Amino acid sequence: DKDTPDEMVSAVSELLAQMLSSNGLQTEDLISIIFTATPDLTSEFPAVAARKIGLGNVPLLCSVEIDVPQALPRVVRILLHAQLDRPLAEVKHIYLRGATVLRKDLAQ
Repeated sequence: DKDTPDEMVSAVSELLAQMLSSNGLQTEDLISIIFTATPDLTSEFPAVAARKIGLGNVPLLCSVEIDVPQALPRVVRILLHAQLDRPLAEVKHIYLRGATVLRKDLAQ
């Protein structure tokens, strides 16, 4: 909602927790996580949230999204690489808050 360090950590922690729980993932299943943030989010690195919830041993990378006109503001995206024992079709993709409009076909 706002670009503050506390909001960044809170929102990213919420998204990561939902991604992990919805897909039955444990830390040991994770290979790496890539975070992107829209250019209007500059108060904190999204990876800080991952470290705070115990994912400090997982390789983490942050990047900035392309600054596309009319793009949805204040969005953090997460690309999580994990070892799975199930088909890709069974993976649950998580979109929270206003981001559900980005992929209505995948949003829970």
